[in-house]
Amino acid sequence: MFYGTVVWDPWLIVAQIVCLQCLYYLTLGVFLSFFVGTRVSRMSLVYFFDFATVATSTVTGWCVIASFLLSSIAGAGYMLYLIERAKKCLDFSATLYIIHLFICIMYGGWPSTITWWVVNVTGVAAMALLGEYLCIRRELREIPITRYRSNV
Repeated sequence: MFYGTVVWDPWLIVAQIVCLQCLYYLTLGVFLSFFVGTRVSRMSLVYFFDFATVATSTVTGWCVIASFLLSSIAGAGYMLYLIERAKKCLDFSATLYIIHLFICIMYGGWPSTITWWVVNVTGVAAMALLGEYLCIRRELREIPITRYRSNV
């Protein structure tokens, strides 16, 4: 992709959002099954979308919090390969968490615990800032130019 030309491609944007959302939930599922699955008898979507499971009063709640934060860090790595532009990282990470908020509202109602809000605001900030950092490092990398000597 050439960085100088900006072309409005809504299908590309939607595809990037869908891919990022799917990878985020896939990673969250892996972390939840690793951290929470060993502590509970049955895994369900409650740990993904119910705000009551994000709690600091239980060890399982801390495991859920760790899963969400590690997934946001992994999401920053996904943005490095899917989005590729530092100035778009905040937009895509905010979109991911807004979609997550809507799914949580449909699943279990309005999130009323402060812990859920702190974890998700921290997650969106970590994903956006780390994604921007990684993308800026890639954008500022030197372009290798090799000069071959021609035998003319």
